[in-house]
Amino acid sequence: MSYRYLEDIAIADAAFEAWGQTPEEMIVSAWDATLHVMVGNLDAIADRELRSFRAADTEMDMLLYKVLQELVFYKDAERLLLRIRTFHLEQFEGVWSAEVEAAGETIDPVRHHLIVDVKAVTLHRLRVRQVAGVWSATVVVDV
Repeated sequence: MSYRYLEDIAIADAAFEAWGQTPEEMIVSAWDATLHVMVGNLDAIADRELRSFRAADTEMDMLLYKVLQELVFYKDAERLLLRIRTFHLEQFEGVWSAEVEAAGETIDPVRHHLIVDVKAVTLHRLRVRQVAGVWSATVVVDV
């Protein structure tokens, strides 16, 4: 687990810090943290459906936001709980581009031990930084 929940940032929402040795690892950890706000046991999510998408931005924090929001969209629009399986990141001429492949299944309240619904990723206190070779992000999600 490469994330920890932060109790002192948002009272009515959920906040966490996620990290990794690469920006890819950090983003995957941030999604796992977001998903774990909603589901008690991430291992209960089976790979039954596959979704792929792309996201791009000049700023890493906004790329993170776009990736997380896209995955929340699939949860809302298609009732899918997805885990990131592959994440490819490139930077070209100042633009970060991500190709994401995620797998999962339709929400099943019996199997997935649902906790609370994440409605959206917020921009409140969103921050990505790299310190001593470790990428980290602070994220607040609206529940």
